[in-house]
Amino acid sequence: MNQPYDILIIGGGMTGASLAIALSGHGLHIGLVEAAPLKVDAVPNYDDRGIALSHGSQRIFSALGLWDAMHAQAQPIEHIHVSEQGGFGFTHLHAAEENVPALGQVITARDLGAALLPALEQCTDVEIIAPARVQWARVEDEYARIGLEDRELQSRLLIAADGGQSLVRNQLGFACRRREYQQSAIIANITPGRPHGNSAWERFTGHGPMAMLPMTGGRCALVWTVADTDVGQVLSLNDRDFLARVQQGFGWRLGKLQRCGKRSAYPLSQLWVPEAVQHRAVVIGNAAHTLHPVAGQGFNLGLRDVAVLAEVLLQAVRQGQDPGLLDSLGHYQQWRKNDQRGVVEITNLLVRGFSNQLLPMKLARNLGVLGLETLPPARHAIARAAMGLHGRLPRLSRGLPL
Repeated sequence: MNQPYDILIIGGGMTGASLAIALSGHGLHIGLVEAAPLKVDAVPNYDDRGIALSHGSQRIFSALGLWDAMHAQAQPIEHIHVSEQGGFGFTHLHAAEENVPALGQVITARDLGAALLPALEQCTDVEIIAPARVQWARVEDEYARIGLEDRELQSRLLIAADGGQSLVRNQLGFACRRREYQQSAIIANITPGRPHGNSAWERFTGHGPMAMLPMTGGRCALVWTVADTDVGQVLSLNDRDFLARVQQGFGWRLGKLQRCGKRSAYPLSQLWVPEAVQHRAVVIGNAAHTLHPVAGQGFNLGLRDVAVLAEVLLQAVRQGQDPGLLDSLGHYQQWRKNDQRGVVEITNLLVRGFSNQLLPMKLARNLGVLGLETLPPARHAIARAAMGLHGRLPRLSRGLPL
């Protein structure tokens, strides 16, 4: 058996890599295990999906020294427009009203990986173990242990960042709450007929939410929710007919839609681990909460996990404490619980509320959305939450180094 690690992270996607970088440089022996070769073109998470980074997430990456490698590939979101197809209600959020340069940024997962992975390779105290697939995991009093195909590893703390189908989470018996939506997200990059003006649109249609996010090169990232029963038919459309279907739901705010890139579909469900820590183990990111994309909060919520967990663990280590004990991990749990639960519940409320097409419900939500437009304090509260700037903020979310 190899020398024990202080911290062993399972999963080298965006959340796991960010955590390893955040913890590096503080005297810890860190291991990072990833099933795929740790290269941008090999890890499934580092694809061409447009990722909406909140303003708070941008601060985290800035504090980690990573934003300079990302900003040229990112497109700012200065305005957000929310409306419903066939409804009269709408509301806007504006960066200028929040006194920030942008409400968020849009960058592809591939470009995020192109910044994260070189930085990770420069972390000399992080041992990258890839490709390597975890076969089993268990927790004992002194160490957590995992089995790979050819060896066994042990660590004072095991962190599961291995996604919604987390083997580590399941092996260690973390209880999950699940909701099935019978929906899938269709992802594509679209070239519109008019400049997007750094605006993002959230459009609720009778077939599901449709988001259009500004991207570099004058493109927009489309995230379109459709029923599982319609996915095959929508993906089989030729480009012209696909764009016509999108145009029908989205409208003409961006002129006639011109071109679309490769289309992909991802099944949607909600997963939440209410108690995300146990002795010598913690689950973060999609392993702890997998969300519907309606509010664009999935990765941002995971990155806030990273910011808080890194701060809590480093504080424990500096005080001479064992980072795998429940005293430290319980502090993390309490700090993150309200944010995680709130985003999970609000996301589900949006999905369920805007799926109901009964006229009284449709009228009520249009009045509610229109009411927001006339209430600046309410819009401000929503904008702060969307930017990841509500509640008690860890140092990284304030732009401060660890």
